[in-house]
Amino acid sequence: MSSQTGHVAFRVPKRSNTAAGIIARQDRIPVWTLSYLFIGIIGLGFLFTFFDIGDINVSFVETCMQIVPGCLPQTASRYIGLPVLLNLIGYMLGALVLSPLADRYGRRDLLVMTMVITGLGSLYTTFVSDYTNFIIARTITGIGVGADLALVNTYINEVAPNRDRARYTSLIFLMGSVGSSLGIWLGLYLTTPAAPFPFGLPFALAGPHFLIGWRVMYGIGAMLAILGLVLRFDLPESPRWLISRGRLIEADRVVSQMEQHALTRIRELPPVGPELPVRAVKSKAGYLEIFGNSLYLKRTILLMVIWLLGYITVYSLVASVTTLLAGLGYSLSQAAIISAMGTLGGILCAVVAYLYSERLERKYWLIIAALLNIAGGVIVARSGSGNMGLASLGAILQSLGAYLWLPTTYTWSTENYPTRARATGFALVDGVGHVGGGIGVVYIASLAVKLGPLGTFLLLGSLLLLAAFLAQFGMATRSKRLDEVSP
Repeated sequence: MSSQTGHVAFRVPKRSNTAAGIIARQDRIPVWTLSYLFIGIIGLGFLFTFFDIGDINVSFVETCMQIVPGCLPQTASRYIGLPVLLNLIGYMLGALVLSPLADRYGRRDLLVMTMVITGLGSLYTTFVSDYTNFIIARTITGIGVGADLALVNTYINEVAPNRDRARYTSLIFLMGSVGSSLGIWLGLYLTTPAAPFPFGLPFALAGPHFLIGWRVMYGIGAMLAILGLVLRFDLPESPRWLISRGRLIEADRVVSQMEQHALTRIRELPPVGPELPVRAVKSKAGYLEIFGNSLYLKRTILLMVIWLLGYITVYSLVASVTTLLAGLGYSLSQAAIISAMGTLGGILCAVVAYLYSERLERKYWLIIAALLNIAGGVIVARSGSGNMGLASLGAILQSLGAYLWLPTTYTWSTENYPTRARATGFALVDGVGHVGGGIGVVYIASLAVKLGPLGTFLLLGSLLLLAAFLAQFGMATRSKRLDEVSP
């Protein structure tokens, strides 16, 4: 079999159509082998997901003043905890209930379903009129977001080349960082009063005559979800999942297309490596596979603790840093500007991770991320409310550390589970880990006034550092075949 590009002929080596042979053929492909359009399609869903996480950050103060009687900018931190906590509980439920269905019924169909749920939740939020309905809407959105994050990371790791799994997860995360930035900057524009830069945006719209900015933001989120939903129908199914369900003909077809696509980018494919054993799949694998296997149970306990600790820091910064800063004495416009500048760290993180993530083991990157977060937090705390330039620099470093922790741990978590339970395993540790996010948003905000800026940010950074320390006891996975790491 051959294909022609210019004047050079390529030849695909003899194919093996056994389950182990098909996986070995996929594993030897050294480049991305699906259309780059598919990265955009998956990334658009990630963009919406992080837009939805980021939009509440700045906009909630305005939202609170309109749907909670007597709410003021200085007291909004009392009310943000419950909707964020219920959103995270929804996240956990969605991850734990919906993601295992992807191990049974397929990655692509569940990716479509989760986008439907998140879009409906965002649309519901657009039209709520009171605090109770706002909480319900955020819970529904969380159900879809929780499952979607687990499935996107599972899918990417199953189709990416072995030596570039973290790299392509970071590429998808770049679009997530853009979504988070978009949510926060739109919140700054639509939901904060105008103020001279750098203490605010001179052209911000919020005021007595414009009170619907937060509704516009959730409406934009709903439209992004609809667009992502339409495009996801074009995604191919994961060949690893097809093999796990015994659908070898379909898997062979997808891998053959991947081989042909690879040969448009490289001259020839490397030799097929050893055929690793392929385990038969029980009809109800998932949780039974994880809790009934001592290897995966130990990994799950370690990863769960790491996610719990890490998410206390990450969610305190990603979802509520504006409200946190406002509670520490910054004006709403100042807090929003510092938060918005911090999102640049998220974009910088994705670029750094894309270029360099495969040069070190995942667990070493977690140490680097924690140290960057601590350094940034100290700078923000020491800058005070008068030095906006220094505070913004600190926020960028702080965000760089928090965001760098995410794609690294996403990749590492999916690598620690076998195909037959990969979506379930990731959903379990990530979903339960979001309890830590709820703890961070609810309790860190209440402690902030007592601890002050320096104490608050040192506490957050130390928890991320503890999570990184525990990760050093985990498995090395860089550049290894998935079935070698998790048989």
